[in-house]
Amino acid sequence: MKILVTGGAGFVGSSLAMEFRKCFPKAKVVVFDNLRRRGAELNLNRFKRSEIEFVHGDIRCSEDLTGLGDKFDFFIDASASSSVHDGQDGHLSYLVQTNLLGTMNCLEFARRYCGGFVFLSSSRVYSIPELLKIPLQESKGRFEIDTDKELPHGLSGSGINETFSTAEFRSLYGATKLASELLIEEYVHSFGLNAIIDRCSVIAGPGQWGTSEQGVFTLWVANHFFQKSLSYTGFGGFGKQVRDLLHPSDLFALILQQLDSVDRYRGKLYNVGGGMENSTSLKELTEICKKVTGNSVQIDPIPNTTKVDIPFFVSDSAQVRSDFSWKPERTVFQIVEDIWTWLKHERETVKDIFL
Repeated sequence: MKILVTGGAGFVGSSLAMEFRKCFPKAKVVVFDNLRRRGAELNLNRFKRSEIEFVHGDIRCSEDLTGLGDKFDFFIDASASSSVHDGQDGHLSYLVQTNLLGTMNCLEFARRYCGGFVFLSSSRVYSIPELLKIPLQESKGRFEIDTDKELPHGLSGSGINETFSTAEFRSLYGATKLASELLIEEYVHSFGLNAIIDRCSVIAGPGQWGTSEQGVFTLWVANHFFQKSLSYTGFGGFGKQVRDLLHPSDLFALILQQLDSVDRYRGKLYNVGGGMENSTSLKELTEICKKVTGNSVQIDPIPNTTKVDIPFFVSDSAQVRSDFSWKPERTVFQIVEDIWTWLKHERETVKDIFL
């Protein structure tokens, strides 16, 4: 078996590559990455120890991909410029070239050289104006869906499903991911590409170099571990905004099933997330971090909300759970514990990133 993971030195890509190695000790696992993300280079020794082949390349350059000179059974595309804030400063070149031109290059490679293709998309493809219209009520620790009010199409007490609106603006990042999804649909129809799209919610776990713009839930644990201050930003500065979390190992378990039947489900797209049972607000996460790390940190309120922030997103993954008899196994508490254990074991390495 031969497996290619683009964006393979990033948090999600490297996690999946290591899982593939554990599950298939004799498989050829190739990770392809331009090492642009901070901390990505720290995974290279892990790859070498695990006999995972690393190729330094950029999906924006089609020749870098064709230079792989091999055919693969499966291709996992985890490459992206991946923050919802990307491009908001007016610098769009890397975002668009990576998330659009790069996707096309990956698709061209996949249709010629790969048996199955899984594209990791984002829950940020959904329209911000419609997300802001979700009726919410405020409890002590979080925002919650007000199910006593009329709910928009695609929303239920279980969260947001695949039919929720993508019709209005959704951030520059979200627009590039949605455009990539449309390209994939065309490749499935025109060329018979065996492709599945996973619209992932927040993926969090060990090995993520979290920042305030991307990976904030891992950053939350890290700052408690290193006893650094934090900020509740937006929506009054109370930390009640909610997301559902997904551990990369649970994502891997799903991808394994999808690859096993990618021809049967080709062209399908799925919301993939932890769901309501694995959702948390930042305020609730703070309490979990206190319990796990034993530390309390100063958290300052910043009431102002940016134009791409939303108060609530929880994926309704009923469709993917039905098609693949899958559900996430790791709770928010377990995700925090895994991150804390990683930080503790790798303190001397990670402190240069987080401190």
